[in-house]
Amino acid sequence: MTASYDAAAVAALADQQVSWQDKALPPAFWGRTVAEVLADKPRLSGLPTPLLTLSAPGLEHNVATMARWCAEHGVELAPHGKTTMAPALWASQLEAGAWAITLANVFQLGVARAYGVSRVMIANSVISPLQLRWIADELAADEAFEVTVWADSVRTVELLEAARAAYVEPGARQLDVLVEVGGKGGRTGARDAGTALAVGRAIADSSTLRLAGVAGYEGAIAHGADEAGLEHVRAYLRDLAEVHTRLQADNLYDADVVPVVSAGGSAYFEQVAEVLGPLGKSGARVVLRSGAYIAHDDGYYREVSPLGATPRTDGDRLVPAMHGWIRITSQPEPGLAIFDAGKRDLPFDEGLPEPQLLRPRSAGEAVSKLGGMTVTKVNDQHGFLAFEADGVAPLVIGDELRVGLSHPCTAFDKWGLIPVIDDPDADDPVVVDLIRTFF
Repeated sequence: MTASYDAAAVAALADQQVSWQDKALPPAFWGRTVAEVLADKPRLSGLPTPLLTLSAPGLEHNVATMARWCAEHGVELAPHGKTTMAPALWASQLEAGAWAITLANVFQLGVARAYGVSRVMIANSVISPLQLRWIADELAADEAFEVTVWADSVRTVELLEAARAAYVEPGARQLDVLVEVGGKGGRTGARDAGTALAVGRAIADSSTLRLAGVAGYEGAIAHGADEAGLEHVRAYLRDLAEVHTRLQADNLYDADVVPVVSAGGSAYFEQVAEVLGPLGKSGARVVLRSGAYIAHDDGYYREVSPLGATPRTDGDRLVPAMHGWIRITSQPEPGLAIFDAGKRDLPFDEGLPEPQLLRPRSAGEAVSKLGGMTVTKVNDQHGFLAFEADGVAPLVIGDELRVGLSHPCTAFDKWGLIPVIDDPDADDPVVVDLIRTFF
């Protein structure tokens, strides 16, 4: 059964007023509600730069594509909500059949609870007694609410148990915990089967916790799509599967538990389905946690996603559904233009923006594709665009450009309100939605 959300709370986002705090919108819109702004069908030309936009058809295509791929490969999807921190986008993923929403911490869980998300996986350990008490209160107040946390050491289990045992009443709902399996050179996670099994036994033996499965993150094991890297991922996933199989053989799962076996970012989900998918035949629920797929990109994920530019699996390709819009503000020397966006506006950690289109300079003109230009670096609020200096400069001060972006996870967090446009390739796209984020 898929998770639910509070549709009324999500719909009420349209009643929020926009203001000077929303850098995506000009002063003429301040004081109006989102619904009032959208009723006028504003166009991209009426918005300031720098700007991040989302593509309505791109988002719809990516959500449907990933849902279909998971259904065809027999795995569930709990998309990582930290990518967007946008309840309206979570809602679209849940409506497409997502089993849960994955989050990274308790602050993010608070956002999910505010919008009624009924099932959440926190892909992390939670050891703060204050946060554990709040989670206990949420579980006690709402029988339909489900939350799962991770543990990668017996010490973590001891902290979980101590904090909960001192607070919850006897007989209260137990907290579901997954054993986190790691790999050499990775991030968190038990580094060997012995440690992972000890964690599982400690969870099973506790009074306020329930062993709910096994999880891990293969994205920290490799960084690329060459065959050696893919096999490294497969080996890690086989180790994760073995931990689950041994926990199951030792009868450490309660009889009423459908154990979750979870992995899968947006780069290696076909390996997850290949290695972990067969566990579904022995009663496990195999859950992917891909998050970046919803926006995809014109950089890192274009190259490494199984449904990217060079697909490694069957299914429709994902499409870039986020773009940046910048304006040339200075041409201080031949071959160099400075634009009005930087690290505070656009992602840069997995590749710099990619110049794509020049917007019309006057009425009647059309967008034109750009070539031979490279963004060489970005400062806090400026970017550097290099091009051949021979002949007439291809750009002039005031020109507005569309740029492709790399890495959605560091794009959404820079914008509290993101315009969604009907066609990023159009001369002057229409704004059809405004997505609120919570970072």
